[in-house]
Amino acid sequence: MIEVHDLTKRYGDQTAVDGLTFTVKPGIVTGFLGPNGAGKSTTMRMILGLDRPTAGTATVNGRPYEDHPDPLHQAGALLDAKAVHTGRSAYQHLHALAATTGIPKSRVDEVIDVVGLHQVARKRVGGFSLGMGQRLGIASALLGDPDVVILDEPTNGLDPEGVLWIRNLMRDLASQGRTVFVSSHLMSEMALTAEHLIVIGKGRMIADTSVSGFIETAANESVRVRSPHANALHDLITGPGTTVLSVDRGLFEVTGMTAEDIGDRAAAAGIPIHELTVVRPSLEEAFMELTKDAVEYQSTLIGEAR
Repeated sequence: MIEVHDLTKRYGDQTAVDGLTFTVKPGIVTGFLGPNGAGKSTTMRMILGLDRPTAGTATVNGRPYEDHPDPLHQAGALLDAKAVHTGRSAYQHLHALAATTGIPKSRVDEVIDVVGLHQVARKRVGGFSLGMGQRLGIASALLGDPDVVILDEPTNGLDPEGVLWIRNLMRDLASQGRTVFVSSHLMSEMALTAEHLIVIGKGRMIADTSVSGFIETAANESVRVRSPHANALHDLITGPGTTVLSVDRGLFEVTGMTAEDIGDRAAAAGIPIHELTVVRPSLEEAFMELTKDAVEYQSTLIGEAR
């Protein structure tokens, strides 16, 4: 388990992390989301004792990470896949980590097989692709068979097969009762993998909730309705608290009324319905809505910049 209380980090006049408090529980995948510059990497580094907080505390399994006598057995992390001696092979890199932390040599071969690097394990890391480097970083995180796994952008550089593999790996680790804390900008992957979200912006907490709860907070469901008698249907469902947006000929997007209510009203009035679809916002749409005021760099379209 990871517990963070009032965690704050300042660099001079700049506050990178501002009073964060949250708990990352075992048994589920927890996504850590936020725009660039939100403070995610700084928070992860403080959890792992790589940066000292200005105020507040961060503990892993009940104590500061650096106080554990067996840190790699407590938490394994992938923060920067490039932080490897490029002249070493993947096997040499992992063996050096194992030898200096009391991990048996047999475990090196195990994690190499887990991440699919067996065929290139004796090759120099300097010749690895970005995806291969990510796999080596994940192998390093798993080397101590830790209770807590912290991954920063683990799918970076992976091909579709690799993305599916890391998705299944995170789910499997969580199903074993481990704490899995993963930062990612791929909303589609978080929607498929994470059960809980911690979302920050400009160093501050935006949301600490389930994926479904986060989406519901950001936007209401709408109903897509299609009918050959569009005008009659429009008049029937228009009213206080209901918004009817014409999308195409005979097609509406309705908010403020359930699909059941729309169907019942249309049936009672004898109006045929050709489509009645509940439209739920995506995690990406919810994220964009709730973090729009915390984006560090605001861009415009080329035409708008003229």
